[in-house]
Amino acid sequence: VIETLNELPIIIKLSREMGVKPVLGVRMKLSSTASGHWKESGGDRSVFGLNSSQIVEAVDILKNEGMLDCLKLLHYHIGSQIPNIRQIRNGLVEACRVYTGLIGEGAPMGMLDLGGGLAVDYDGSHTNFASSCNYTIDEYCRDVVEVIMETLAENDTPHPIIITESGRAMVAYYSVLVFNILDASRFSGDDTLPSIEEGSALITKNIHEAASNLREKNLQEIYHDAIYYRDEARDAFRRGDMGIRERALVERIFWYAMQKIQRILEGMRYVPDDFEGLDEAMSDVYYGNLSVFQSLPDVWAINQILPVMPIHRLKEAPTRNAIISDITCDCDGKIDRFIDLQDVARTLPLHELKHGEDYLVGVFLVGAYQETLGDLHNLLGDTNVASIRVGDNGEIEYVRELEGDSVEDVLSYVEYNPKELLNRFREKAERAVREGMITGQQRKAVTSAFNEGMRGYTYYETDEG
Repeated sequence: VIETLNELPIIIKLSREMGVKPVLGVRMKLSSTASGHWKESGGDRSVFGLNSSQIVEAVDILKNEGMLDCLKLLHYHIGSQIPNIRQIRNGLVEACRVYTGLIGEGAPMGMLDLGGGLAVDYDGSHTNFASSCNYTIDEYCRDVVEVIMETLAENDTPHPIIITESGRAMVAYYSVLVFNILDASRFSGDDTLPSIEEGSALITKNIHEAASNLREKNLQEIYHDAIYYRDEARDAFRRGDMGIRERALVERIFWYAMQKIQRILEGMRYVPDDFEGLDEAMSDVYYGNLSVFQSLPDVWAINQILPVMPIHRLKEAPTRNAIISDITCDCDGKIDRFIDLQDVARTLPLHELKHGEDYLVGVFLVGAYQETLGDLHNLLGDTNVASIRVGDNGEIEYVRELEGDSVEDVLSYVEYNPKELLNRFREKAERAVREGMITGQQRKAVTSAFNEGMRGYTYYETDEG
């Protein structure tokens, strides 16, 4: 498949040297564009394919070389995860016109490769949102066949073999990432209005009065007042005009007010725009045993929305609203955009953690192409993988289990020699024994722990593994 004109003379030269007749295709650059994250695959600024004038030039070269009969395929790629079926139809109509034109030039053709674009409805909304699609697979197939039949019938052009490269729609469903929650930073405001002393600062008295007068009818006014007095207290603290205990008291009153406002909003049919972001500000942070950069890179890179939910305790109502942070210590390493009925939710309903019990969360539809796109940010490597087959009777069979990267695997990727590191550690431990800093028994214990850590998983493990 010819992507640039410079390839064509090389193909002609080598085919003659080898005495073979090549089967050629040409990739066209669509003027039609699509929406979504990968819209630049089409349009005039696409970095792939030939525009109409270059296609004509390629045809003329093949004619002059007596090789036009080698041209059998037209290929294009409008983009990946195309949410709107109309855009797919528009691009295909344009491609059919070029296909008909190539046959009119004398090329035999016979194959039309539509490339990718068939979307996955990640959020289940059946809309033309970037993480969804407003069509089904059946509709996609019917529309493709219909457009090709109707467009080619205008010139009595023979129907081609139709090829698609719908990798995302084929593999997205076959992988799920499961991780445990290590800990949670829980938002906890006062259930009753904190009391203040007679000698409290004026700012403290003002915010206390505002919080005590909070009602549904003055919700926005008190909300704005609380934010104002909270910010004034912070400025006073920075100037040295307020002590740390006074500031802490103002913060407690502020969050009491926000919590009460949030409860009132839950019973309101219409929520004013002023309160957008309040749920997120008051949400918990659940720390997941994962790296977003390694296992869910599209979540970080393009704000991809994926189905996220706990995989157990499903008969219990979740009582906490949270975002999920990974263990990379990077502020971008988080999941804070979730599926919602009408919009994008900024928090996820989760259960209260139980002491001594794992809490497992699944991220679904990650088969395209999260594992291969992942990187080693903060040296967190590949995760363990289990391939599972579910039989007709519902029995689960573990087809294959692969261990994820060990610490020494990851260090070797960045040009550190694990054996050399172990030898250097042993030398330091021996020196510490000679200098009387540790005992021989302690040297043995720390060396064993170092060696075991090098062979261990890059993610948090319990003693049970």
